[in-house]
Amino acid sequence: MTVDLIVVGTGSAAQSVAYPCREAGWSVTVVDSRPFGGTCAQRGCDPKKVLVGVSELVDWTRRMQGKGLSAPAATMAWFDMMRFKRTFIDNVPTSTEAGFRDAGILTVHGRAQFAGPSSLGVDGETHDARHVVIAAGARHAPLGIPGEEHLLTSTGFLELDELPRRVAFVGGGYIAFEFAHVAAHSGAEVQILHRGDRPLEGFDADLVGHLLATTRDLGVDVKVCTTVVAVDKRGDEFVVRTRSGDEQGEIVCDLVVHAAGRVPEIDDLALDAAGVERVGKGGIAVNEYLQSVSNPAVYAAGDAVASGSLPLTPVAGMQGGIVATNLLEGNTHTPNYEGIPSVVFTTPPLARVGLDEVTARARGLRFTVHQDDTSGWYSSRRVALAHTGYKTLVEDGTERILGAHLFGLHAEEVVNIFGLAIRKGLSAGDLKDMVYAYPTTASDISYMV
Repeated sequence: MTVDLIVVGTGSAAQSVAYPCREAGWSVTVVDSRPFGGTCAQRGCDPKKVLVGVSELVDWTRRMQGKGLSAPAATMAWFDMMRFKRTFIDNVPTSTEAGFRDAGILTVHGRAQFAGPSSLGVDGETHDARHVVIAAGARHAPLGIPGEEHLLTSTGFLELDELPRRVAFVGGGYIAFEFAHVAAHSGAEVQILHRGDRPLEGFDADLVGHLLATTRDLGVDVKVCTTVVAVDKRGDEFVVRTRSGDEQGEIVCDLVVHAAGRVPEIDDLALDAAGVERVGKGGIAVNEYLQSVSNPAVYAAGDAVASGSLPLTPVAGMQGGIVATNLLEGNTHTPNYEGIPSVVFTTPPLARVGLDEVTARARGLRFTVHQDDTSGWYSSRRVALAHTGYKTLVEDGTERILGAHLFGLHAEEVVNIFGLAIRKGLSAGDLKDMVYAYPTTASDISYMV
């Protein structure tokens, strides 16, 4: 039997495609080799934020000692925290699959491989469809170093019942800094090993500087220009061998965590059998409608998309909705990536939306940069944050908000207001004229533009 649609994956992007198509009367099948529900709900955003929330409370109580708090500083009970985290994720696979089935969507477990332009083989059984959507998520990037098998992935980190005393993170991106803050607040000795000259390269360098100062204040040793060349196991310990310039080094720890990026999980889908082109070793080459440039029966959403978008759950959901519309109505909708915020959930968080200075200048835009260290502002002093700041880019003449970069209390929330301004074309004047609730972190916006 040939169905109208097969979706590979069951996360945010996949659900945003499958449900609208089924509601429109299409016959739909979803296929996943992992527990149903996708990365964000089970192995990413949601469980991570539970850990971050506990970490924030520990940090907050320690900062406020002697400023109104006199009880002993809070400590992190790792096992209890993990047990609490599991209350959010344990039922995800069951409830996700039940939701599909209740909607009349066929669920198939197993790893899919193309057997033709719109046919997939799963565990020896062939499934045919008019259209296929690839929304299979991402996996950790291969490092190609000896001893790579000794590294724990972010998924494994989120399942630890006990955190070892000495932890090293390989890489300097979101995962490294978010989990390093959690680990440091739990009392671990933490190191971040980043091969570039500065971490979090997608974020403003000045605000990353504030984050680095905060991270080092926690006792985390951040090493830049340090390449991990091998990992050896020695008894119950690991030896991380590094190279920095001409110097060789080694770090002894109890746990090594892979934090060096993720890649689309599409290597074993047998894309060649369907004539689906990739961009190098990256994602699937798609047109502006998220349709494969080489096979019109195939679309992609989420991490499987080669370029032009951020690897974020809300973006994946948006893309899935656009794919569903284009399948049902013809190719009429394209994604809008303007004003989509991105956040590093450290304590405090680092957030960005829109353009940075380098990109804005490369586009020939004329703009004014508003920038300040806000550690002396009331909003930071009242919660004893030592390193905070912002940078906003306002276009000359139009007063359009081109970009906003924030590091401080509630930055992950305030950045959404800037994102709205960018997507809806609000000006700096509009943000200044807003009468904000006070005192709130958002009320600082009028001073940032």
